[in-house]
Amino acid sequence: MQYNMLGKTGIKVSKLCIGSVTVGPLQANLEVGAGADVYEEAISLGVNFLDTAHLYNNYPIIRNALDRMKDREKLVIADKASVEKDKDYSVHIEEARSALNRDVIDIFLLHGEQDEKSLKEHQQALDTLWAYKAKGKIRAVGLSTHCIAGVYAAINAGLDVIHPIINKDGLGIVDGGVKQMEEAIKAAKEAGLGVYAMKVLGGGNFLNRASECLEYAINFPYFDSIALGMKTKEEVRADVSFFETGKFTEEELQYFKNSGKKLLIEDLNCKGCGKCVEFCHQKALSLKNGQAACDFSKCLLCGYCSTVCPIFCIRVV
Repeated sequence: MQYNMLGKTGIKVSKLCIGSVTVGPLQANLEVGAGADVYEEAISLGVNFLDTAHLYNNYPIIRNALDRMKDREKLVIADKASVEKDKDYSVHIEEARSALNRDVIDIFLLHGEQDEKSLKEHQQALDTLWAYKAKGKIRAVGLSTHCIAGVYAAINAGLDVIHPIINKDGLGIVDGGVKQMEEAIKAAKEAGLGVYAMKVLGGGNFLNRASECLEYAINFPYFDSIALGMKTKEEVRADVSFFETGKFTEEELQYFKNSGKKLLIEDLNCKGCGKCVEFCHQKALSLKNGQAACDFSKCLLCGYCSTVCPIFCIRVV
């Protein structure tokens, strides 16, 4: 397993990062111990970096995996939370510290920032992150984004880390194409930011093209790490092997081709409230004939929409 310094943070991370949403309630919804088994498998194979978020609701799974470790501080954790109106941002940080039993959260990101305007609107939350870093309770401050403008906003704000969406086809990039995002990421790296990529497999849309998509991401020279969602030990072993050898076995390729994900909307239960439509940043959801409908050419299979459905009729399967 290759390890890199995450920009100028002084934090050394594995090239492969555990994208932890996959095993949690938004997607596979594994039992706590079973989810921790997946994380433990990755850690045992040399992965030392895990990405999570307040929205994922998977702290108990991560805590379980941490409690199995002889040195739980060796796992680098990146957490993130969206800014909520009239809510002190420190609540998110304290919840993570308590739930994970970690005095220090290695990296904390503003979740889903769009551009300089949104970052300025969230200045109070950003100031909170800087204050926690000054106290030594956060080691690095950053943001995640689906926008090219979000990357440049991070550069201009002097942040430590950026977690941008990028994949071979540019799926999910809100404000431009893959070449423009590549240029923005290069600029971030040259400015000294740590960069770890998200959704290089299009949130699971490109599982049948896993080899070419991973080859693109691994060979792109400006990523310190690449976050991949992995929901089984088999996926963990296959992905670790690819990062070490640059190829999948025929059996592994067949596994990925047969394990695609999809967004399921239970039509009989959907009341057409529209909350999921308002929440979807990719504009993949709309109301048709009084019910939620998905444009799968835009959907990233993140499962975030399920968190606002009052009757839980949307999920990734």
